[in-house]
Amino acid sequence: MPRILPSVRATTPIALADVDIADSFWSPRIETVRTETIPFQYHQLETIGHLDSLRHQRQDGDPVPHIFWDSDIAKWIEAASYSLVSHPDPELDARLDDVIALLASAQGDDGYLNTYFTVIAPEERFTDLRDAHELYCAGHLIEAAVAHHAATGKTSLLDVMRRYADLIGTVFGRGEGQIRGYDGHEEIELALVKLAEATGERRYLDLASYFVEERGTEPYFFDLEAERRGTPGYFGDQFSGEAHPGRTREYLQAHAPVRDQHEAVGHSVRAMYLYSAMADLAREQDDDSLLEACRELWQHLTTRRMYVTGGIGSSAVNEGFTRDFDLPDETAYAETCAAIGLAMWAQRMLRIDRHRRYGDVLELALYNGVLAGLSHDGQCFFYDNPLASRGGVGRNAWFDVACCPPNLARLLTSLGSYAFATGDAELVVHVPVSGTVRVAAGDETAVVEVEADVLGTGRVVLRVTEAPRQPLTLTIRIPEWSRRMTLHVNGEPLDLDDADVLGADGYASATREWQQGDELVLQLDTAPRRLRPDPRLADHAGQVSIARGPLIYALEEVDNGKDLHMLALPQGADLQIHEIDGLQGVEAHGQRSTLPGHGLYRMSAPVIEGAALRLVPYFSWANRGNGEMRIWIREC
Repeated sequence: MPRILPSVRATTPIALADVDIADSFWSPRIETVRTETIPFQYHQLETIGHLDSLRHQRQDGDPVPHIFWDSDIAKWIEAASYSLVSHPDPELDARLDDVIALLASAQGDDGYLNTYFTVIAPEERFTDLRDAHELYCAGHLIEAAVAHHAATGKTSLLDVMRRYADLIGTVFGRGEGQIRGYDGHEEIELALVKLAEATGERRYLDLASYFVEERGTEPYFFDLEAERRGTPGYFGDQFSGEAHPGRTREYLQAHAPVRDQHEAVGHSVRAMYLYSAMADLAREQDDDSLLEACRELWQHLTTRRMYVTGGIGSSAVNEGFTRDFDLPDETAYAETCAAIGLAMWAQRMLRIDRHRRYGDVLELALYNGVLAGLSHDGQCFFYDNPLASRGGVGRNAWFDVACCPPNLARLLTSLGSYAFATGDAELVVHVPVSGTVRVAAGDETAVVEVEADVLGTGRVVLRVTEAPRQPLTLTIRIPEWSRRMTLHVNGEPLDLDDADVLGADGYASATREWQQGDELVLQLDTAPRRLRPDPRLADHAGQVSIARGPLIYALEEVDNGKDLHMLALPQGADLQIHEIDGLQGVEAHGQRSTLPGHGLYRMSAPVIEGAALRLVPYFSWANRGNGEMRIWIREC
């Protein structure tokens, strides 16, 4: 479809049909999602009652549909649709058709579609926007419809969701008789931008803009809504007292109009979805003030409220942010969905404001904060992701609020669109992933083979296997984590001090008329390194974490015994790469302290002994038992 509004775009995410991932690290994980996670999640939707709720066949004693159930179905559809792009599967395709038919059958004559309100409380629809997630569910269904249409060419779900979106457009707005409000949990905003792009219909973009622009204005919508409703809302007294974080305006990112929001606050997932929509609208509407607001929020979040893993949201009380430099490890919330949302926002910022700052965080979140949420077998999940544990913490097969499992599935099955992007006769590599990428160069198609050994030798090769007749630009992010790097074209070095080669945005480019077999080779430094915390991170004073490439490493009890907090790493200790249970681990000669004697407080001096420290990638923890774990290590 043609662009809705003229805009200058730095990059456009690659279409999934134009990338074939064949990566030794990522491909097995994507395959696990395809063969294990997607079928397992469908089984959960069928057995728990999600799909029966669409059939409106509730019997006495059947579970009451949860207000989130439609979003679980939607994200499963999205993940399954993405999977079909790279792995055509007639059985999965037919299953998708069946689920979409159920959704269509559950749609009201006026276009309304929400299981909970249709089955349980039809008279209450659109009366509890703060709590009841109606527009959140609608947004995920819209995203699913766009993904399914892109993957299959079918319009079955797209037609359903256009009807619903059109209804929402008549219900909400600033016109007479319309509800001048917005959803408590952002999501529909970014979904409507996708719907506008998929259909070419400007009205969906305008509706997305309305929801974003209305947020945080006065009079405060949720106060007016509660007064009209006369009831405490879906969550009732769960968030007792107006001072509870779940009842504040900051929790909902509704404390100020979006351009006047300068700090990342409140519920972390909601914030990421809002900021993603803001970035989308800044791009589509050429809105410099909205882009500047995104930049300021990004700077605040990533320099004051982000964990070393790319996890965000330090408190379980509000599932979100607290205050600057408050990043406790053992009680970290760092919801998987929040890391996914951070990756989504980074991808969108790269479309309009291409800079290494976004690509670095995108990569960090993918390898650590996101991937930790999925077990190696693809059937157990973390909802929250602590950075330290004294034991007993493990993944679960499902949750009452099951947002994270299908969110993980849809991200990993669409990884190609996060890793690669295109410009004008340009391939842009945001995250090096091995595979084959096709990119338009005028009226031709160039084919580039990518060999990325980021977790091993650090060598990344872009090899042109089908060359266009016109010049093509190959562009790759130079990560901040690499202390040394070189760049060559067919063995000839490129000068990374030349601004025409390595731009101020941290991306290196080579433009030329390529020949078949030509190579752009980036060599990165993947030696293990120590990361030390900002002095304002009081909980981590005198400690270090270990990183290698984009990976953050952790000590686990299974490799190091109990009482991990008694271990220390000498400043001069070498960090060596060593395989640990099939993973590329890091080993070092460290120390273990013991304290002889008895009593809660003792005068005896500690006994220091040598200890071999063995660290594994953080994403892999709790796959070999639910013992102790910690990322930060005392430095001696």
